[in-house]
Amino acid sequence: MPRSKVTAKYQVTIPKEIREKVDVRPGEMVSMEVVSQDEIVLRRYPKVKDPLKTLIGDRASPRRRAVPIEELEEHIESR
Repeated sequence: MPRSKVTAKYQVTIPKEIREKVDVRPGEMVSMEVVSQDEIVLRRYPKVKDPLKTLIGDRASPRRRAVPIEELEEHIESR
């Protein structure tokens, strides 16, 4: 079983064997959960290939209409 030491700053390195098995990369987010006094579970968040596509979808909603920038600027100036 791979082991790691807690540093003076309470940081822990994920051993290479584990990183390679789960393909975790620098910058990825993980969560920790206390199971018992002697057990902590570390979970990684699932990777999202295209985060923007996930947030806004594949295409614009058919109910929305494109507004020309000139119309937006006029509206702002009229306020």
